[in-house]
Amino acid sequence: MPIRPLHSWDLSPKEAIALQKQLAAQVDTQTPLANCQLVAGADVSYNRFSPICYAGVVVLRLPDLSVVEKQGAVSKMGMPYIPGLLSFREAPAILEALAKVRSKWDVLLMDGQGLAHPRRFGIASHVGLWLGRPTIGCGKSRLCGEFKRLREKAGAIARLVDDGDVIGMAVRTKSKVKPIFVSVGHRAELGGAIKLVLSCCRGYRIPEPTRQAHLHVNELRRQALANGQR
Repeated sequence: MPIRPLHSWDLSPKEAIALQKQLAAQVDTQTPLANCQLVAGADVSYNRFSPICYAGVVVLRLPDLSVVEKQGAVSKMGMPYIPGLLSFREAPAILEALAKVRSKWDVLLMDGQGLAHPRRFGIASHVGLWLGRPTIGCGKSRLCGEFKRLREKAGAIARLVDDGDVIGMAVRTKSKVKPIFVSVGHRAELGGAIKLVLSCCRGYRIPEPTRQAHLHVNELRRQALANGQR
């Protein structure tokens, strides 16, 4: 898929924070998700202390979540790990993998935050703006916000609130297992995002698109190590 550049990635942390604040105003959190048939998942893997990352995208078809396509990319990360600036470290590689995807997917799930970010601009929002396509953040850990205690049954949800704003939902995807944190990335609304994520769960804590992407990138990394690459 063609991707039009939005900005340069060669930024200092201070410049990156200023850009997040600027771009956050462009995020669309109101568009309904309609007739989603192909759902993509994206993830990144890398070895500790290595600047090389392995990005992967897996496209699945609803409702059976059969795999339609897998793509990957190997890239050198420019920015070191800085809390709140994950997208500047990982998004370039993810976009490189997405550029190889031939399927016309309807929505992208990402292992990270969207609106549930201190500056309301996590990696799902950042990638969504680059693509101009619907994206949803599915974080395994909470970056900010508070939520009330959830029921133990799968499907339970609780609003994630930060500074009086609802920035996402804590979602129990599997009974008696820690929730994930779902937030709008771009061109989606929260209610539809929650329904879609739950429809993509198959007995695991992680939704199937991002789970498959996670398996894919770890396999890419293992293959590279077996071939003597780092």
